[in-house]
Amino acid sequence: MIGYDKSIYGNNYRPELLAPAGNLEKLKVALRYGADAVYLSGKKYGLRAQAKNFTQEEIAKACEIAHVQDKRVYVTVNIFPRHNDIDELPAYLHELQNIGIDGLIISDPGIILLAKQYAPEIPIHLSTQANTTNYLSARFWASQGVTRINLARELTWDEIVHIRNKITIELELFVHGSMCMAYSGRCFLSSYLTGRSANLGDCAQPCRWKYSLLEEKRPGQYFPVFSDDRGSYILSSKDLCLISHMDKLLNARIDAFKLEGRMRGILAVATMVRIYRAAIDTYLENPSNYCVDPNWVSELNKISHREYFTGLIFNEEEVNSFTSESYIRPYTLAGIVKEIVSTDKNHTTTALVEARNPLKKGEILEFLGDKDTTFRWLANEFVLTNGEKRDEAKPNELIKIRVPFPLFRYQIIRKKSAE
Repeated sequence: MIGYDKSIYGNNYRPELLAPAGNLEKLKVALRYGADAVYLSGKKYGLRAQAKNFTQEEIAKACEIAHVQDKRVYVTVNIFPRHNDIDELPAYLHELQNIGIDGLIISDPGIILLAKQYAPEIPIHLSTQANTTNYLSARFWASQGVTRINLARELTWDEIVHIRNKITIELELFVHGSMCMAYSGRCFLSSYLTGRSANLGDCAQPCRWKYSLLEEKRPGQYFPVFSDDRGSYILSSKDLCLISHMDKLLNARIDAFKLEGRMRGILAVATMVRIYRAAIDTYLENPSNYCVDPNWVSELNKISHREYFTGLIFNEEEVNSFTSESYIRPYTLAGIVKEIVSTDKNHTTTALVEARNPLKKGEILEFLGDKDTTFRWLANEFVLTNGEKRDEAKPNELIKIRVPFPLFRYQIIRKKSAE
């Protein structure tokens, strides 16, 4: 197999696992489960306006949390700005430099010019929105001061390898998460139907809606759009999942693997991070004997997702990328460990847990450990902070539990979804 010239790295190759952080809680969870870096947005200029996003004070707090752990924070400034956006950008970029973020994710050349002028100390990462599809484009962006490029999702594996072998600039790839049906995410459907522009970070995801056809001479007669052996859903893409191909990506010396999902919940974030962390570390420990653990695939199937596929990268055969299936949700978030009260010599742990969904005595709760370890507990009792004992717990209640295994702060708990 063609690979990248490993002499550039020697034995020091350690790719970055980059996770989404829609808020501070997701950031803490992602870092605890093994992310090397997180990406987030301020209240403006990012392409996820419906996420809670971060105030300037929260960005500073995020950097404080990450830097103590020797990890990094990147801020998305990847809208395609109109002239009304330009006036406030210099001050915003300068403030981000003062805060001490570790990188700016940008798609627009004009914002790159502003970043070089008003935040020259911050490395510039080129967004996938810029749709870099060849090595000459990569060299051009490098000449403009870009230090990392998130390659276009439309590339094939051979094209990615060709670019990797031609350049030394850092390359980043999305390896898991939702896919946009439009080229490099440049979609006008949301703007046309709802007035919410995807290119300004406010996509309503109309590609996920259900549609019917109406023939103009037959008012009131609606014909469903569905998938069968002659056709498929016309807009809604399957989700990307490259866990089964990580050895190829790692052998090619891709510098950063990015997980999509600033709008996803903490259960999905924790699961994605810990499984891709397991895959990367397993490869680095012994590349020649690396193989995909079936449990990794099983775990990724347990988060909310649409049908998985490998995008355009590893489709050896013609594959239908669209799906008529709704989201698959076999598990739901049960709670999160907020504080460890005590741990004895036998690793029996008492902890405060915040319930996120109704919990009942007799349910099996699964505690997500590091990498792909999972601990199961048959719930036998919930104790409120006032000492009251209950057979159930309500969402947002803080409860005390005692389990026969170690726990950690920000640990995620899941349970099977109701049938």
